[in-house]
Amino acid sequence: MAADFEKKTGTSVEVIPVSESDLGTRATAAFAAGDLPDVIYHTLQYALPWAEAGILDTEAATEVVDALGKGTFAQGALGMATFEGDYASVPVDGWTQMIVYRKDLFDANGLEAPTSYAAVEAALEKLHNPPEMFGFVAATKVDENFMSQVLEHVFLSNGVSPVDSSGFAPLDEAKTIEVLEFYKKLAKASPPGDLYWKQSRELYFAGDAAMIIWSPFILDELAGLRDSAPPTINDDPTSSELASKTGIVTNFSGPSNPDGAAWGDIRYFGITSDADTDAAMDFVKYSMDEGYTQTLSIAPEGKFPVRRGNADNPAAFTEAWSKLPVGVDRKAPLGDLYAQEMIDEIVGGLDVAQRWGVSEGQLSLASKIINSQAINRVVRQFIDGEVDGPAAVAAMNDELAKVQ
Repeated sequence: MAADFEKKTGTSVEVIPVSESDLGTRATAAFAAGDLPDVIYHTLQYALPWAEAGILDTEAATEVVDALGKGTFAQGALGMATFEGDYASVPVDGWTQMIVYRKDLFDANGLEAPTSYAAVEAALEKLHNPPEMFGFVAATKVDENFMSQVLEHVFLSNGVSPVDSSGFAPLDEAKTIEVLEFYKKLAKASPPGDLYWKQSRELYFAGDAAMIIWSPFILDELAGLRDSAPPTINDDPTSSELASKTGIVTNFSGPSNPDGAAWGDIRYFGITSDADTDAAMDFVKYSMDEGYTQTLSIAPEGKFPVRRGNADNPAAFTEAWSKLPVGVDRKAPLGDLYAQEMIDEIVGGLDVAQRWGVSEGQLSLASKIINSQAINRVVRQFIDGEVDGPAAVAAMNDELAKVQ
């Protein structure tokens, strides 16, 4: 794509790969040395802190968004990068966590899609029949980041957050107890033991689980395109049978938050304060317009288009993305593997994607709270019957208040 841009404009682009774990330290060191690159492709967690630190040129990013058309972007992705009336960076791609479920079994039992706590609980009543079928595979392994991600999704869905604009905010007891009671039902409808992404995928792939929560990186292997993680629901590890029986939900609601929430992870192009601004803006515009399909093709199953289309066709990029080949050992477009309504649901989650601390300007603190794994530990104690609801909320608030 960089080579194509150079042919078109005469501006050469050097692409410098940096591992995600080094991104923060590399950018900070380059800023201190006055040697920032022109554009940085970065994760959500850096958008607002880098804007505050002066690393990012927010006016340039905003100008690019305006030129491409605000209305062509997923509003959730723009909202997460809002900074003092501008946008810290330009949204590029993202993904939303999903409830993956056996749509064939839901349909056969007259069940609604699992878009709410109540709908999930109704499905557990009908479908949980161990050992033949577990209703769910809940994340219960405390030291796994997977449990942290799943829990944040479930807390968000009921409108519960541990931060507000001032910093730590004690968890609302009534709403949090609703979350705890719901998650305990998920755990009771799961196999025993310390469960994380591995078991949830294996059980679902074997046809032994009705629902799991997973990232969209499951979509290609679910369709038999990856030999190291094959579906085992039948004797053919390359079969797309399970994919054809699967539905997904991105926006999920609890009783205290009927609008629900989707847990999203967004990536951005940040134009830096040291940039050759005009050239950097042109490159980002190119990457998000003529070159956008190439941008997404790097890993389509985890790069949902946050820009849906352009003035000529509001769905141009969504349509092009659905035709991009996914897979490891075999390739096929998502649009050939999944129904259009499922493709729409996958992409639609980015409109309402949320994360703790983003809208409050407390993403850094929220990340530290998540990384402390205090919520994981107390939720597990509640599941195991070691503490009741009010004691669990009090314990979480006590631990989270200490996080700096």
